[in-house]
Amino acid sequence: MHSLADLQDEYSFLDADDRYRLLIDLGRDLEPMPEALKTDATQVRGCSASVWVYPTVRDDGTLHFLADSNAAITKGIIALVLLTVQDRSADAILATDIDAALAPFDLKNQLSSNRTQGIPNMIALIRETARRYA
Repeated sequence: MHSLADLQDEYSFLDADDRYRLLIDLGRDLEPMPEALKTDATQVRGCSASVWVYPTVRDDGTLHFLADSNAAITKGIIALVLLTVQDRSADAILATDIDAALAPFDLKNQLSSNRTQGIPNMIALIRETARRYA
């Protein structure tokens, strides 16, 4: 998996089409989510595409998220969000300003509004999960 800082550097040098390709590639690299986990309970509300997020707790107490989408670019956005929180403790996730970590990618200006409208809901779901485990 890429680091967020490395991706930010690469992203800043790309034109719009290449940024889309980078997001699509990130989505392809997501850990596969079993179809059985794609249920109403794991679906993120408010996304124009279908998005599912399923949290698990590792033996070391860190949270690991499985996620998927039926839209390639949305799946890439999910991968970007997960880079900020994946395999971290609940307390560390709660201490992370996910919006600030994603700000350098300027997703709201790079993508259409219907592609980014579900991001706050996805972040809220991740933070809610972290609060439950903190």
